[in-house]
Amino acid sequence: MPSLTPVAETRSALERRTAWVSGASSGLGHAVVALLLAEGYDVWGTARDLGRLSSWSGDPRFHAVALDLRDPAGAEAAFLAAQRAAGGAFTVCVQNAGFGEFGAFAAADAGVWEDAVAALLLSTARLSRLAVQGFATRPPGRGTLVHVSSLAVEFPLPLMSGYNVAKAGLSALSESLIVECRGTAVTVIDFRPGDTRTPFNQAMRATAALDHAREQRIWARLERNLAEGPSPETVAHDLIRALRRGRSGVVRSGSFFQARLGPLLARLAPGGLRRWVLAQYFGVH
Repeated sequence: MPSLTPVAETRSALERRTAWVSGASSGLGHAVVALLLAEGYDVWGTARDLGRLSSWSGDPRFHAVALDLRDPAGAEAAFLAAQRAAGGAFTVCVQNAGFGEFGAFAAADAGVWEDAVAALLLSTARLSRLAVQGFATRPPGRGTLVHVSSLAVEFPLPLMSGYNVAKAGLSALSESLIVECRGTAVTVIDFRPGDTRTPFNQAMRATAALDHAREQRIWARLERNLAEGPSPETVAHDLIRALRRGRSGVVRSGSFFQARLGPLLARLAPGGLRRWVLAQYFGVH
């Protein structure tokens, strides 16, 4: 596995393109890494288990990083070590790592719920803070921060309150930074993918047994949505396209209904109607 060694010093800081991608072992993160490597970036990709990054072991431009968002101090140390190995601040920082907890809010163990929000939101925010600090050291203070949020910000997923809260918080952080960074060379993207054909559900834990028909029905709908969604490669292309264009702000990706029609409904429809549609869609009755 490639070690955290500095990239060649023969390239100037302006010519060198480096990227950080958390959650690189599968799904969207894996697809983003592939496209960034194809674009000529040196990529530092993370996973909790380095063995899951073995598909990149033959590429000298990929550097594996062990990272667990449930260990915020360790995550910060891993990010800073990777940044030093990259020879300075990353050109692009994609905060993609995440996981889901499935279960009714009232039935979930409070500690499990709080740990999930802390990992997905607070630990990610710690790393984003380090990234933005690093951008200031890049001539001329340039860099792009990407928070992989979710269309669940606009249409919250039932029985996934912790995930919804964390993703909404990331979107709020993105909005804050977009304003704070106005007039600088720092770009912030709030990337909101919809359901994507990834093994997300297989990695998601149920916080309580699915004893009720309603919970089983919602779980089945979530799985069907993932199976019918676009490929992670398609979604990753949307993000890379936004990076090429220097986009800032909200970038959505997904099926026409989720990424186009759904957000329009969220903006124009009364709240009661929007919630009714969401309940019918997931069989919450």
